[in-house]
Amino acid sequence: MKKKVLTVDDSRTIRNMLLMTLDGAGYETVQAEDGVEGLEVLRASTPDVIVTDINMPRLDGFGFIEGVRKDERFRAIPILVLTTESDPEKKNRAREAGATGWIVKPFDPAKLIAAIERVTA
Repeated sequence: MKKKVLTVDDSRTIRNMLLMTLDGAGYETVQAEDGVEGLEVLRASTPDVIVTDINMPRLDGFGFIEGVRKDERFRAIPILVLTTESDPEKKNRAREAGATGWIVKPFDPAKLIAAIERVTA
């Protein structure tokens, strides 16, 4: 059975790049445009891993991660942050919220797939 990845990013371009990369690697991909939609999609379709941006409207990545971790059903799902941010303080904040890893945009598709495989093994 295919592993399912939820991607949460407000950039259509990034969502399309993620979709092509993940589908090409054999993953099932579900997508959301921001943290609010991400939580809605999460409840309807439990993924094996989540890839989320930080800077998004309505609910940013930090709030989204905290929302995921508050729900007992989703606490064990690995969350990879994919963002243009490289500030150590923001990395630490994401880790404290419950993020599993951090990848800086623009992303290398092979490294993204390797990170997903590492956290879902």
